This record gives sequence, structure tokens and C-alpha cells, in this order.
Amino acid sequence: MSERCFKCFKPKSVCLCKYGATIDTGIKFIFLMHPKEFRRQRTGTGYLSHLCLKDSEVIVGLDFSKNARLQELLADPQYYPALMYPGEDALTPQTITTGLPAGKKLLLLILDATWFCAKKMIQHNPFLLELPKLSFQGNYRSIFTFKREPSPECISTIECCYYVIKELQTSGFVNTNIDPEPLMNIFKAMIKLQLTAENERVLGIRTNSHDYDAKYNKIKTIPDYL
Repeated sequence: MSERCFKCFKPKSVCLCKYGATIDTGIKFIFLMHPKEFRRQRTGTGYLSHLCLKDSEVIVGLDFSKNARLQELLADPQYYPALMYPGEDALTPQTITTGLPAGKKLLLLILDATWFCAKKMIQHNPFLLELPKLSFQGNYRSIFTFKREPSPECISTIECCYYVIKELQTSGFVNTNIDPEPLMNIFKAMIKLQLTAENERVLGIRTNSHDYDAKYNKIKTIPDYL
């Protein structure tokens, strides 16, 4: 068995850590990770986001109503908690400053799960929708080429972090000198690694790791932007 990196969980021969870097946005990111996503953390983008974002945490679970760590954070007076979630009443990065009390640090909760599982998480945690919500001003499309999303505007967790930071920089909420590109760099490296591995399985260079790998039988083009 290949020796693995204990940060990105990849074999050391294809470690992704060199593509990332620590980003200090002044925001505390909390990734509420569905247990199924946690089991896929070697390919999940929530954990890669956590690796890059300073002062971020991953909390794994389904029902967070009695999760001691999350409840501690929500009750901490230094934070202004908000859920990254769409809605007519959602703040945008352009209007967040009007809702953020002076002296408070933004505590941004992000659901890290498939869209189906994210809905289940909301059903188990209706209290989350009672928090202020934050949503994008712009419309984005995912570059997650080897993962099928329910609709084109559905983006991955790491893309969510990247775009919200970019919008918060535009609004002056996050320092424009901070470079969020390491999030996309490590994400693109992961995509390229995944596509390369799939093609090698199709060509017989690499053995299938899972039963479902056999269904991938066509060579995929690796986009130039990767």
C-alpha cells in the first residue's frame, strides 16, 4: 500500500498539499460535513478547503442540534454566525456589512454534502435556517468535470469558498491583498489527478479500485485550464 500524506490523504507520490497555501480571510469557516462526505474525504472538496483556510473547522454529523462544539461556537459572543444558503431573505457579500454588528467576526457555516444529503441535513437541523443566511450576488458554474451535479449552478464546497471570498473582497469586507487562488489551484490539481486516474483505468494502466470503476470506459479530455 502506498504511503499516504496525512494532510490531504493522497498517496505521497501525488500529494496535493504543494498546490495549496494558508489563506487568512479574517472569517471563521465551519464545514458541517455529512458522514458520507467524511468517508469520501480523499476526494471531497470540503476537507481541501479546510486545509487552505486558516481558522476553519470540520464538524462531522447529521443532527447538529446537540453538537457541543457547534453550539459552543454559535453561543460565542465574538461571532456573528451565518449559514451559506440561498433564500429571498439572504444577505449577499455586498450587503453583509449592514447586517454584521460592529466588533463581531463572521462565522460562516457551509454544508459539505451532496445536494441530496444537504437537504437531509437541513431537515434534521431546521434551527440552521433560523440563522442569518448568506448567498452569492453572481451566478457561477462548476469546473468539477468528473462529478455530475443536479444543475449547472450547483458548485462544490471549495468553489463556494473561493467565490464568496472573491465577492467579499469586491465589497471591501475581505482584504483585497489576500490571494484566494490556492483554493482553486488545489481543486484543479485534484480534478486533473482524478481524470488522469480514470483514463489510466480505461487504458489498463491502472487497476480498478472499486466495482463502479468498470462503468467508466471512455477516455476523458483533460481541459487546458487544469
